[in-house]
Amino acid sequence: MGLPLQADPATIANGINYVWILVVSFLIFFMQPGFALLEAGQVRAKNVGNVLMKNMTDWALGVLVYFVVGAGVATIVGGLTSTGTIDLAGAFSYIGDDTVWIDWLFGAVFAMTAATIVSGAVAERMNFKAYVLFAAVITGFIYPVVQGLTWSGGLLSGGGFLGQALGVGYLDFAGATVVHMVGGIAGLVGAKMVGPRKGRFDENGNSRAIPGHSMLLAVLGTLILAFGWYGFNVGTQATVLAVAEDGSLQFMGAALGRVALVTTLGMGAGAVAAMLVSTSWQGKPDPLWMANGLLAGLVAVTGAVPHVTWWGGLILGALGGAIVLPAYRFTVDTLKIDDVCGVFAVHGAAGALGTALIPVFGVGGFMGVNQLIMQVLGVAIIALWTIVASGIVFAIADAVYGLRVSDEEESEGLDQGEHGVTTYPEFVGDSGPESALGNPVRADGGSESVSTTDEVGGVDSNLGGDDE
Repeated sequence: MGLPLQADPATIANGINYVWILVVSFLIFFMQPGFALLEAGQVRAKNVGNVLMKNMTDWALGVLVYFVVGAGVATIVGGLTSTGTIDLAGAFSYIGDDTVWIDWLFGAVFAMTAATIVSGAVAERMNFKAYVLFAAVITGFIYPVVQGLTWSGGLLSGGGFLGQALGVGYLDFAGATVVHMVGGIAGLVGAKMVGPRKGRFDENGNSRAIPGHSMLLAVLGTLILAFGWYGFNVGTQATVLAVAEDGSLQFMGAALGRVALVTTLGMGAGAVAAMLVSTSWQGKPDPLWMANGLLAGLVAVTGAVPHVTWWGGLILGALGGAIVLPAYRFTVDTLKIDDVCGVFAVHGAAGALGTALIPVFGVGGFMGVNQLIMQVLGVAIIALWTIVASGIVFAIADAVYGLRVSDEEESEGLDQGEHGVTTYPEFVGDSGPESALGNPVRADGGSESVSTTDEVGGVDSNLGGDDE
């Protein structure tokens, strides 16, 4: 008769939890193709290759920079702004137990998300070299500073100044502001400094839509992002198994379930709210506003998922989705900023609102005035840092490379001008570019014309609206 397996429960729990962290890190990485498809669909066909290049650069360059610099900067900032100790050598050496590299990967996929958001705002006219410089700095310094102020060395450790301030600490569970608002505001600053695309505004300053080339790609990208978001939110609930006081293993189903439920309700509520607002605003329900509302609902609850009731998550998601269209119109019509993919409305505004209101919908009731003040203060500090730091880096990039491509490159398309490629081969009908069939036609029609219909971040919705 065999003997029962003898094992330390803590060892088993730790092993299961870290396998879970690895799996969700891979799932969060899958958001990268979601971003690529979402942004590619919202630009003209002549600029798709440039968008794809930027998304690949965000990941490939970003993970290297975050490994060499970013993670260490976050650890140092956390130590400098808290009661923790500072170990300069240790911050950059990855010396520790066997899980230190897993912790690094988990932090890296969050950093890459913040960087990738920016490319959607500055699409179709930004110099690629200038973008590469900014991508390196946001992953190596701008985002890690925010990470250090809130989460210190990582999501699984204590926070810096904001994580401990006012005796309550800033609540942002999975990065509604730390990741998404940082990316959304950095993108807004970049879009302002690089200037609008040619034809985006008429001679009177009124906005005119520049339709993107594929609603299909944009919506598919949205759904892929939503799938990866379960890794983003539920994965941050890193404890799957815990050791109870009696030494037995305890499954953390309630905590995981709350995060999964609130994430799902926020997603659905954001999509429905955006559909209703777009119907009221434009007369017909718009699939791209609904897609952006779905993402905004996810952003709005990302910082709140373990802290709020299920109905609180539903309300936060609905608020996030409802403000997307008004926030986008404010960005374009009032600020006169050409944010191609609406990243400020989706990631910036929704992230700020959802995180600030966490105390109102706490699981145990209203969390108190100090917590509400802490949330508003934290949002303001992170926003201010991102605006200043991003503005300085974009200014340096402008001085070194120039932020904007030439008028000729913009007209020709950044695929050809920046990379010498064509994403969509020339075609005629169903038989390919045979000379007997006539002259080949470019996938975007080869036209610089603009539509007077309304749009979501550059993709024509074929609805007459505010851009007329």
